[in-house]
Amino acid sequence: MQPDTLLALFLFAFTTSITPGPNNTMLFASGVNFGFVRTIPHMLGIGSGFFALLIAVGLGLGALLHSVPLLYTVLKIAGGAYLVWIAWKIGSSRAIGEGRTGAAPMTFLQAAAFQWVNPKAWVMAVSAMATYTTSDSYLFSVLVVGLVFALVNVPSVSTWAGFGRVLRHWLSEPVRLKWFNITMAVLLVISLWPMLN
Repeated sequence: MQPDTLLALFLFAFTTSITPGPNNTMLFASGVNFGFVRTIPHMLGIGSGFFALLIAVGLGLGALLHSVPLLYTVLKIAGGAYLVWIAWKIGSSRAIGEGRTGAAPMTFLQAAAFQWVNPKAWVMAVSAMATYTTSDSYLFSVLVVGLVFALVNVPSVSTWAGFGRVLRHWLSEPVRLKWFNITMAVLLVISLWPMLN
């Protein structure tokens, strides 16, 4: 891969990983509600799950979804339903979790599995593989794209959990936390809009 293409890939990975979307909205809310350390498995799950999705798309899963539109529609509906359920959980949360309540941050496996129904993750994976792989060394370029995202994704998404952690003290006031969680839930549902088009 040429140096200018590699730089463009790093920029693409960074901008798509750090911009708002379902993962980052949930990490921000988790940082507020559970703190940074308890959100680490969620962050690592995102990175691992997205890496697996990216490689699978590069090895042909993207082409399968393109050739079987019904499968893609089912995936979109499942992803949308799951996001609405997560939004409900966030929006109805009224206390900052300190490990004493029934509330818990998303686990590593839950976050990894979520990538497979996350509309933004699919768009990122398909776009990256379509743009940054080359036919003359296809498998190598698929691995390079995967490795670049592996290097960039977790540090990028962790900033959202960090921002949440910074606001944790200010949001310890129950009324502020209530409206913050409702706002995060609404933003999570709004993030479905591009998927519906």
